[in-house]
Amino acid sequence: MLPDTTEVLIIGAGPTGLALSIALHQAGVDHVLVDRLADGLNTSRAGVIHAQTLETLAPLGVTGRLVELGLKLDNFAIRDRDRTLVNLNFSGLPTAYPYALMIPQNLTERVLAERIAELGGVVHRGVEAKMVMQDQDGARATLVQNGREKTIYARYVVGGDGMHSVVREAASIGFDGEPYAGSFVLADVRLDWPLGPTEVSLLFSPAGLVVVAPLPDGSYRIVATMDEAPEQPGISDIQALLDSRGPSASPAKVLDLSWSTRFRVHHRIAKSYRHRSLFVMGDAAHVHSPAGGQGMNTGLIDAVVLGELLGDVINGIRGESELDLYETLRRPAAQEVIDLAGRLTGMALTRTPFRRFLRNLVLNFVNINPIAKRKISLKLSGLSRADMAKLPAPSQSGVRKQSMKSGLKLVA
Repeated sequence: MLPDTTEVLIIGAGPTGLALSIALHQAGVDHVLVDRLADGLNTSRAGVIHAQTLETLAPLGVTGRLVELGLKLDNFAIRDRDRTLVNLNFSGLPTAYPYALMIPQNLTERVLAERIAELGGVVHRGVEAKMVMQDQDGARATLVQNGREKTIYARYVVGGDGMHSVVREAASIGFDGEPYAGSFVLADVRLDWPLGPTEVSLLFSPAGLVVVAPLPDGSYRIVATMDEAPEQPGISDIQALLDSRGPSASPAKVLDLSWSTRFRVHHRIAKSYRHRSLFVMGDAAHVHSPAGGQGMNTGLIDAVVLGELLGDVINGIRGESELDLYETLRRPAAQEVIDLAGRLTGMALTRTPFRRFLRNLVLNFVNINPIAKRKISLKLSGLSRADMAKLPAPSQSGVRKQSMKSGLKLVA
């Protein structure tokens, strides 16, 4: 049963919504988590968790389980078909998790959902948010479950509800940016892969970009650009992508296709992450190219930072004004990620021979420059943005707080 009131309503139970729920549970904050899907994702979608994300998730009690289920890879290579341009190794990074953890999104969501259940929580599925409106004391959301409308009053509403966010629209927050031309293919395949299951490979070619990344079950994640991809790419489509963009001296062979999809990519960022009692995070706040595997990682860290802030404010540790720290920290992090993904995508989409020659020349120089390689490794791992995931000490104490449940003002 959905309650009438709550401190925090989270709309969207993807990875970001699930992570925020865990953080609020651990802070002892009453909240409700809803999602319009009857079940969580049963396909892999995002496929990598980086070092800084694993560090940030550790206090939520999920990192150990994620590492158990994932595949640790410490090599990331940028190639122009048979030619290695840049070879990065994460094993020397200053972290307890010196690798990229390959794990499909459905497993990540399962681990997060299991942690919520351990904490006594529940995900309300099959619940669609139709409208959100703010008032003086918070916000009210109109939800639809089993064809019936339900209104919940919340002190805060957080939108983890994707690019077409109801919460962002309710807050009248702009979403600056534009779509990339063409489309992307996403697929999980069984593959005879000449480079083996030891690295994430980003391959350039005149035909476009393809990423090949091993997954824990022995399959491979394929991400590729296409001018006009079929709605559901088949084995022949994936084979053609690898034939035209993968190694030519020892070609890959697609053995089986688990699932595939087509999607279009935007690069956009919300003009603001908060409007009074409404917040956005994850894809509701920022979207970009999948190059570099940064999207879900950035959203998960959004959720942990926002969860800590909301917990502190509701529990009287911080004042309401400190909620602005969420945007202060996380919007610049998202802008850096958008710029990084954009640069990688732009390099991959270089088509003219002269520009490709210059690109490869620059990357070859990077490959022999250990300082430049370390800088790129820190960016890809997220460790260069670690300070954007750390809250300063509270600026005040003894803050009065208001409980949506009791309506009583308490002194912390």
